[in-house]
Amino acid sequence: METWLPLLNTTLIVISGISLLFGYYFIRRGNIDRHRRAMLTATVFAGLFLVVYVARFFLIETKIFTGEGWVRVVYFIILISHTILATVIAPMVLITLYRALTRQYPKHRRIARVTLPLWLYVVVTGWLVYLMLYQLSFTQT
Repeated sequence: METWLPLLNTTLIVISGISLLFGYYFIRRGNIDRHRRAMLTATVFAGLFLVVYVARFFLIETKIFTGEGWVRVVYFIILISHTILATVIAPMVLITLYRALTRQYPKHRRIARVTLPLWLYVVVTGWLVYLMLYQLSFTQT
């Protein structure tokens, strides 16, 4: 479980990010129906990510980053910015989604222009944290 659960979690958030990009692509081309489906898919996968993340927190021990020197500084800059923005983005996503579903389109567009890049940043930095913790070796020899 310790090896596949973090991969599952990362896969869920990456699918969410890919869906975000499709949603952006569709809205830029005026395809509102596909945009809506892509953004709802992104939201569902982000929600699944959150459920797995919380479960993982209670089921397995937190992995400690072992890198040293400059790579440790980079890791913590990424991790801290990711954590802060992940906390901020959750209510923003819900507000953005609510405004779309209640047809408050001007308000939806205004917040979506901020929500999308922040959400994508959280996706990318989450993937980087996973890579640095589980896939890349930073031990010095």
